Amino acid sequence: MRIGDEQRRARLAVRHGLATPYDDVATATAAMTCWHATEPASVHLAVRARTGATLAEVDDALYDKRAVVKQLAMRRTVFAFPRNLLPAVWGSAAARVAAQQRAQLARDVEKNGIATDGPAWVAEHTTAVHDLLRTDGPMTTTRLRSALPALEARLSISPGKAYGGEFPIAPRVLTVLAASGVVVRGRNDGGWKTSRPLWTAVEDWLPDTAGPLPEAEGYAALVRSWLHSFGPGTEADLVWWLGATKAAVRRALADVGAVEVGLEDGTGFVLADDLDDVPAPEPWAALLPALDPTTMGWKERGFYLGPHAEALFDRNGNGGPTAWWDGRIVGGWRQHPNGTVVVVPAEPLPKRAATALAEEADRLTAWLDGDVVKSIYQSPLARAAGEEAPAGAD
Repeated sequence: MRIGDEQRRARLAVRHGLATPYDDVATATAAMTCWHATEPASVHLAVRARTGATLAEVDDALYDKRAVVKQLAMRRTVFAFPRNLLPAVWGSAAARVAAQQRAQLARDVEKNGIATDGPAWVAEHTTAVHDLLRTDGPMTTTRLRSALPALEARLSISPGKAYGGEFPIAPRVLTVLAASGVVVRGRNDGGWKTSRPLWTAVEDWLPDTAGPLPEAEGYAALVRSWLHSFGPGTEADLVWWLGATKAAVRRALADVGAVEVGLEDGTGFVLADDLDDVPAPEPWAALLPALDPTTMGWKERGFYLGPHAEALFDRNGNGGPTAWWDGRIVGGWRQHPNGTVVVVPAEPLPKRAATALAEEADRLTAWLDGDVVKSIYQSPLARAAGEEAPAGAD
């Protein structure tokens, strides 16, 4: 069986809620498997694009209902998962990151002369943070450092290198704890565009959630969810997205009974009950934020990105804000200092597409209500457009 690019774009449009929005935040989150949450604003903007939800409605799902939970996982990246998927994440992708980060922190502790037994130091201080959060309640990183003086230490990493320098040890300790599923990012002590989490013991934030699944079960659950959201996809897509090994991905594909299908460029996989075509929707327009899960869902992006990789992605493969027309990325978007959203085309647009995207820009401008989102992942295309804007244009 073969699934062509047009069918892949139809599936993307329907399953990602871009052609027909979802009713609420929880439903959209389950449909997408997870949201990228490295930049806090991305979660709100991505949900808004698929539901029209307000800032308050997204916050309610994150912090009151806790149906959506931020978790450090694949590729040492923060995501926001449906609550019921957390045991799978904790047992697989997050556990892999936790083991890597715990070992690296132990080595750095020894290299910097903080302790002669790095693993023992890490074990002692991760336990101390967890115990403090259980007894004294949620805390910011700043408060934790004040309460536990050992967290004030600094690590010298790669001295003499451009990317090296001295770095505080507290975030590294919290990275280990967060990836391990011991602590979570609870309520945000800043605005919706600021990451200032109140670190909270997981048993206090999610008292009824089951513990980690065994590794193989966890990867299988994630691969099943990903194939439902993003399938068909290739083995390379899954290895990259999960930050896992080929062996783990191949085992998971076998465990879920995935079926091979031909793609326009190579071979992909779908779930066995997902072979029927999805009817193509009417042409649609969307403006998605930096690191949106649709933009970042695949490693092999030709079927929706075309020739625009260098214009929309940085050298590390991080996608900036994107403009979509009928299943393809056709440009990006930026904001003027007054909050107005402006589409930046990467190619000549048909009149219908230009009109639909302009209308979407007006809707996003109204939703933002004067807020300006400053992403560090702004695309080269949008940066260049900002630099070329005539004096007074903003």
